[in-house]
Amino acid sequence: MTSARKIKLKLEARKPRNPLVAPSLQRKAGSHRSGPRREREAARRELKQALKDVGR
Repeated sequence: MTSARKIKLKLEARKPRNPLVAPSLQRKAGSHRSGPRREREAARRELKQALKDVGR
């Protein structure tokens, strides 16, 4: 009994990728200045250090 059975394999087509994503991820672009959050944190650290120095 040597019958050649054909197996059909059904693959679902994937959603096409966005061609603009890959180049944007490869660029190392970003903000060129620090944001307001970093400025607030720096001010908070300076204030904490100044208060520590005054207490000595």
